[in-house]
Amino acid sequence: MKGSTENSTTGHAHPPLHTVKVLRRTPLNRVFAAVYLAGILVLFYHHTRLLLSSTTISSFLIRFSFLAADIVLAFMWSTVQSFRMRPVRRREFPENLKRVLENSREFPGLDVFICTADPYKEPPLGVTNTALSVMAYEYPTEKISVYVSDDGGSELTLFAFMEAAKFAGYWLPFCRKKKIEESSPEAYFRSNCAYCSETEDIQIKYDAMKKRIETVMEKGKVCDEYVSSKEEREALSKWIDKFTRQDHPAVIQVLLESGKDKDTSGHSMPNLIYVSRQKSRTSPHHFKAGALNTLEQKIACNQNRVSAIMTNAPIVLTQDCDMYSNNPLTPQHVLCYICDPAMDPKLGYIQFPQRFHGLNKNDIYASEFKPLYLTNPAGMDGLAGPCYVGSGCFFRRRVFFGAPSSMVSPEIPELSPFHVVDKSIRSREVLALAHHVAGCNYEDGTNWGSKVGFRYGSLSEDYFTGYRMHCEGWRSLFCQPDREAFLGDIPISIIDVLTQNKRWCIGLSEVAFSKYSPVTYGTMAMGPLMALSYANNAYWPTLSFPIIIYGFLPQLALLINLPIFPKVSEPWLILYIFLFVGAYAQDLIDFILGGGTVQKWWNEQRMWLIRGVTSYPFGLVEFSLKCLGFSSFGFNVTSKVVDDEQRKRYEQGIFEFGVASPMFVPLTMAAMINLVSFLLGFVEISKGRRRMEEWFIEMFITGLVMLNCCPIYDAMVLRKDKGRMPTKTTIMSAVFVYALYTAAYLTMKI
Repeated sequence: MKGSTENSTTGHAHPPLHTVKVLRRTPLNRVFAAVYLAGILVLFYHHTRLLLSSTTISSFLIRFSFLAADIVLAFMWSTVQSFRMRPVRRREFPENLKRVLENSREFPGLDVFICTADPYKEPPLGVTNTALSVMAYEYPTEKISVYVSDDGGSELTLFAFMEAAKFAGYWLPFCRKKKIEESSPEAYFRSNCAYCSETEDIQIKYDAMKKRIETVMEKGKVCDEYVSSKEEREALSKWIDKFTRQDHPAVIQVLLESGKDKDTSGHSMPNLIYVSRQKSRTSPHHFKAGALNTLEQKIACNQNRVSAIMTNAPIVLTQDCDMYSNNPLTPQHVLCYICDPAMDPKLGYIQFPQRFHGLNKNDIYASEFKPLYLTNPAGMDGLAGPCYVGSGCFFRRRVFFGAPSSMVSPEIPELSPFHVVDKSIRSREVLALAHHVAGCNYEDGTNWGSKVGFRYGSLSEDYFTGYRMHCEGWRSLFCQPDREAFLGDIPISIIDVLTQNKRWCIGLSEVAFSKYSPVTYGTMAMGPLMALSYANNAYWPTLSFPIIIYGFLPQLALLINLPIFPKVSEPWLILYIFLFVGAYAQDLIDFILGGGTVQKWWNEQRMWLIRGVTSYPFGLVEFSLKCLGFSSFGFNVTSKVVDDEQRKRYEQGIFEFGVASPMFVPLTMAAMINLVSFLLGFVEISKGRRRMEEWFIEMFITGLVMLNCCPIYDAMVLRKDKGRMPTKTTIMSAVFVYALYTAAYLTMKI
């Protein structure tokens, strides 16, 4: 992945803080895009000619369906090309920071936002590990403030962080002394760390903390025997009978204060603050101005305001609760850009790739999302910068207050990004104002969520926030150090994977089909290439149409003996081969150059097909019903709890179904109809009743889909474990397949 050009904004007089390279394959990408575009135009001519020559209603509808499907595929292909027009690779040199930062006092403050919503789906022990990992950054501790926002309002989470605050006094000096890079305690002790008496002593302390937290979780409450101080008892006393998840006052608890709390080596500890925003049954906290406010949006805006009152650091890191730090030098990589005097003043945020631990050998669910988190951001980085993906992103606080050229002032001066906090975070004045801005009615009549802070209006709040920032004129950068900055958990059952994808599809549809559509609003605000980049994500769900068309129509044509594609002897076959091979080959090359393998790529494209008949259409349908007023949706937290048997099957590369979900019905239908049509076509051709020359494309498409469905056949028929496809789903799918075949037989002959 070497580039053809290298630029440094710091010149040759001093060692550079960072460099950027344009990838060498860029000219080839542009040439291929031009040639492929010509092929698409020829295909449209072919479709139009056939459509105009239709002699029956069924032939017209079939040809129109394929034309519409290919239009969607062509549009989505064009959005992918925007990533290939100028992909870049950046490199930072943290060792040269001493040229611009002479001592620790010159380091800018860093506020870290960690969000959690449900202690039973997002175990507090994992959230504490994330917090401890960022507290252990090789960064002046007096400059770090970690805010844990608990939207579940759970005393269990607060207790876990009380325990973590005590353990941090031992863990942070241990990390400094041993130069620990994997600074999440759970991840460190799980790895092949070098054991000595000091390491064993730290692990004993960690295991004791872990046991106390897990015991409290099992009991579902914090018993007096686990409360060790008057301050802890006072903090936990807020959880009374009237305190519920949906109705409770704001809770802001300072667990550690820099300058006052010391670790065992005498060093100052970072600030650690627990925040739970106020909720009231009489005051809606999920909806605003008729549009859905996701929990994460609301949490982030409250954290933004609370942190502004208490510390107001100029740099803000947003972090998922399960995404722990894997590189203690990550902030220094950020400072290579932030502290460069020659850097573009419009730089709003720096996005790191989301990487994951615990992936099985071949990543069967394509959970790594290599295009989304690695390839595409590098392509956007050569334009105006990558989109915000919700975690591992360092913002300049100023970016939350309007465009670079026209700042939107907050309603009180204490929330201004330039306000200097000169009081203790435990002072009565600071805590009173922090509680005020965390109130459930505070945003009413303000610009929060529309022009200020994280933006409301989509379940995919991260995508929408980054998109609006780029439309305002801000730029971003993609920072990809050799050592991964963060590592997170991944879902290990397909229902969790598809549910997560469905939620994204709903949120993306809210942007795609709104006044902020990337095709219209985005093009005018950012230009065509950046607009196409954002459109690639926004219109993900529309891929369900071509995938369903190609997953069912050729197969039905095989069953009722109705050829719909060119014969082998016709020259149009060459066009189909070029378009298919060209698209797949370029995608494979990008995947391999991005560090993937052929097997992982195969699983990536299989999951693309699976999403096309499950999460994509279900997300679109749910979004459409909501727009029509027939249903509403909320924010579903993806469970981070893992069953041992599920983990074992996942590590063996076995798909986990297990539950009867409506999304499995069309998936099973596709598997059935492709198997039956392929076998029927094979038998007919073998017996000479049909000619392969006439049915080659139909047989190829059906065979390709059938090959991708192998894990589904295994789950339907061969497996007996708890992760098999439910019998109810299989029977229901068989009934629907028969009904579909009957309907096709009656209509496609018209």
